[in-house]
Amino acid sequence: MDCNLDRAVSARSPSSRLYETGADLQQMYGLLMEARLRTNDWRYWHVGELAFTFFMIDCHLDPRRHVRLWHDGDKLVGYATLNDDPFFDWQVLPEYEGKGVEAEALAWAEALVAELRGEDAERWKGPMVVGTRQDNAERIAFLEQHGFQRREYVEVNMLRSLSEEALPREALPPLALPSGFHVRSLAGDASEVSDRAAAHREVWHPWTVGDVTNEQYARFMRMPGYDRDLDVVAVAPDGTIAAYVNGWLDPVNKIGDFGPVGAREAYRRQGLTRAVLFECLRRMKARGMDRVCVSTGEGNVAARGLYESVGFRIVNRYVEYARTS
Repeated sequence: MDCNLDRAVSARSPSSRLYETGADLQQMYGLLMEARLRTNDWRYWHVGELAFTFFMIDCHLDPRRHVRLWHDGDKLVGYATLNDDPFFDWQVLPEYEGKGVEAEALAWAEALVAELRGEDAERWKGPMVVGTRQDNAERIAFLEQHGFQRREYVEVNMLRSLSEEALPREALPPLALPSGFHVRSLAGDASEVSDRAAAHREVWHPWTVGDVTNEQYARFMRMPGYDRDLDVVAVAPDGTIAAYVNGWLDPVNKIGDFGPVGAREAYRRQGLTRAVLFECLRRMKARGMDRVCVSTGEGNVAARGLYESVGFRIVNRYVEYARTS
């Protein structure tokens, strides 16, 4: 894979269709990794962000209705997703930007939202929301041209180097944990998977992201991109999962991603979340990653402090635009 941005684009317009199978999700991952390699770290989602977004659609909606793909021949050149709230996103390879895919994606999302409001007006009554990095001038211009306005919500994008200079092997000694606690990979047995799902629900309740059943979490573990070795948990003496992090890898760009991250309320402020983050950093470094990213709300002082304590620094910001009609 080269980094030449002046690639030839077919004279024909890309064709579009709805999502069909797991092979489509693999192509979506590939698009993000290729596009990130050829642009920069923050213009395109990390594959981990897509993985969890897709999981939410799979849990609460239907990917075969809420995900659309654009192909030029056999090559995936763009995709769009519509999640709850309704939250809309699109991603397009650089050489296809501004050539109509974005407008088609927005028209598709608008039509789908209209259908959904007809089926359940209360659930889909909110404004359509789209996110963008603050420095993506083309995307912002497109949104403003189509009546979207900036909202107050801001996330910070944070990055931590795993280079030998920034993170020598001896720089991550095991952290001292409360007596009887230990950090390890999630076990694969049904009882622990159920507790892992319960921990996720407890941390994220009452938001939609926390509405995950035991069976859905087990299905999540079978998704492309999920790695149980990077589902790192801190376990209490009685076996309860106290804190956790999901780790994701982009092997093309050698960048990892954290998310979701959390600790049950009864186990907070004991260094457990910090411990699972450090352990996941070790594992990502062993897998060849040279940096790791994570995002959190700009106003979430506790989370920002946690990530800064393990070496993350703010490198960009993510903002939201919304349109009421």
